Amino acid sequence: MSTIVKERELQTFDSETYAELLTQKRSIMYRIIKRIFDFVASLCVALIILIPCAFIALIISLKDYGSPFYKQKRVGKYAEPLYIWKFRSMKKGADNLEDMLTPAQLEEYKKEYKLDDDPRLIGYRKPGDSKKCFGGVIRSMSIDELPQIIFNICILGNMSVIGPRPVLDSELAENYTPAERKAILSVKPGLTGYWQAYARNDVGYEDHKRQDMELYYVKNQSILLDIKILFKTVFSVLKKQGAK
Repeated sequence: MSTIVKERELQTFDSETYAELLTQKRSIMYRIIKRIFDFVASLCVALIILIPCAFIALIISLKDYGSPFYKQKRVGKYAEPLYIWKFRSMKKGADNLEDMLTPAQLEEYKKEYKLDDDPRLIGYRKPGDSKKCFGGVIRSMSIDELPQIIFNICILGNMSVIGPRPVLDSELAENYTPAERKAILSVKPGLTGYWQAYARNDVGYEDHKRQDMELYYVKNQSILLDIKILFKTVFSVLKKQGAK
């Protein structure tokens, strides 16, 4: 457990009471409306992006031979295993961090689970290519997330359009207290969320700002907040704010 988490657990609030506050049941109407919106919106978008997605998949296969899709295990609602579907923006073998990264890059990755200049991206050739190579471009425009709309939200229903971003089990263990983990896992993870829309990678775990933003959403879920996050996400993607 990280030092940050230990310090958070020593704060004055009662962690169990805090967890109860965060995980209180939302109104049945809100949950029904949200699921209907998730299904209808994802189905409509899926029909629109089907042909462009097929074209993107073909490009990935031609640039870096292999499956154009990448399925990664994350933690879903109530700690159920969640496999998120993405277009593969990284070269084959990218999960073998020790083989793909230098010691300095590996240390940077372990802090925030991302790199400012990631050599694993498809099309990366030299330092500084991270933002302009093919893999970097589809990530900065969130194109790599599109398969989640079809598979995770529309077909499987294990993700929502809006919610805390799905994370690795190690991220939860290292950066959240037990009470905070209980709160985060009380809702479906989302394609986008409060942290991603309003910070989009500009804030991280070290100063606890990312945790606070994700927990803010859990505490304040509402149709109005979901609408605000949705529009802010579109604006951020178009402006490429915080894209890495």
